Amino acid sequence: MSGQSQLLLGFYGDDFTGSADTMEALSLNGARTALFLEPPAPEQLTGRFAGLRAVGVAGISRSLAPAQMGEVLPPVFARMKQLGPAICQYKVCSTFDSSPEVGSIGRAIEIGQEVFGARWVPLLVGAPPLERYCLFGNLFAGVGGEAYRLDRHPTMSRHPVTPMRESDLRLHLARQTDRRVALMDILSLTGDPGKVDQRLDGLLRARPDVVLFDVLDEARLEEAGRLIWSRRGAGTNFAVGSSGLDYALAAHWRAAGVVAGPSRFAPAGPAERLIVVSGSCSPVTKVQIEWALARGFTGLRADVLRLADPGLAEAERARIVYQALDALGGGPGVVIYTALGPEDPHIAAGARDRLGAEMGRILRALLEHTRLRRAVLAGGDTSGHAARELELTALELLTPMAPGSPLCRAASAEPWLDGLELALKGGQGGKEDYFGCVLRGGA
Repeated sequence: MSGQSQLLLGFYGDDFTGSADTMEALSLNGARTALFLEPPAPEQLTGRFAGLRAVGVAGISRSLAPAQMGEVLPPVFARMKQLGPAICQYKVCSTFDSSPEVGSIGRAIEIGQEVFGARWVPLLVGAPPLERYCLFGNLFAGVGGEAYRLDRHPTMSRHPVTPMRESDLRLHLARQTDRRVALMDILSLTGDPGKVDQRLDGLLRARPDVVLFDVLDEARLEEAGRLIWSRRGAGTNFAVGSSGLDYALAAHWRAAGVVAGPSRFAPAGPAERLIVVSGSCSPVTKVQIEWALARGFTGLRADVLRLADPGLAEAERARIVYQALDALGGGPGVVIYTALGPEDPHIAAGARDRLGAEMGRILRALLEHTRLRRAVLAGGDTSGHAARELELTALELLTPMAPGSPLCRAASAEPWLDGLELALKGGQGGKEDYFGCVLRGGA
């Protein structure tokens, strides 16, 4: 069987850390996955990448305007379609980060429907392993053991780029697209599978463009996966969702014997030193940075105004690299950050693409000078731009660290970067000791 015909799923992630979240969800559930930085050609799925069941592309569309998405996404989707997966997923954040102006999921749905000729698009966002729940179309996210409606969430309601003003995803999408969204609600997903099938068939007879699936628990997650997989047509089908979609499909694949079952990954073991580069302004990351600084890590704040200025960026990079190299001579590591929490006055949301690239250049310089083998990129909006400065080809799961924030092993044509252990952490991911866990090499 060819590498192409084995592919169950292809996905394009709208940010870098979220793409790693999807790779982790699939890999842990028995579907070996590689995350590429550019869409791979079919001939690349050989050698070390032979036998993959899923292929992802780490993208940056969450930070793009709709017009930019119209330029970036069609050729990416077309190249993913050439690989021949049963389903191609546009992977979104489990907190549905988007707006009519930035990272429009509605625009991505329109483009995907056109490229793949999809009559209807499954949309699944709830992900119980990440404490994300969708009930009667409304999205909730857990923080500290308490679930918040997204428009009342302590972080997402105040996100500096895409604040969540509406928790009903149908109404949220209506500001981004005129595509008609139907809801397969929690009650419709409950009961005899035959009845559940009839309810979905009834929805589809009305010919909606999108069907949003509620998700509360593992049982409904697997049922949604069964419904989506069983209604795929010939060729490559198009779907949209968080890693919840991947958990749903994988649960059905395991139950149906499509994949063997959960995979185990051993701890990576301790590292000598750790380099952390953070572009996150999440309060969760703020606590994690403060935890690390209280335990011997050296903190270095990047001057975002200087990094964003083409005339001053080189000098600011040199300053940070010089101080970081000095700090890495002793202690457990260094944390280079652009902000401490959502109230930090240094946040410069409008320059996040340039800031991400500059932070990536700083990380690359430190890795080249020190030849350290483990690092962390934190923050979805900037990490994609940062990672592209490292000249990596692809990533595979090395070991889990926290749900959605794994430690990965990198492949690169550069021998000194090949095998780099890179942890990818979204703003909301991990407990307060996350950086310590990565340093130890095990959660």
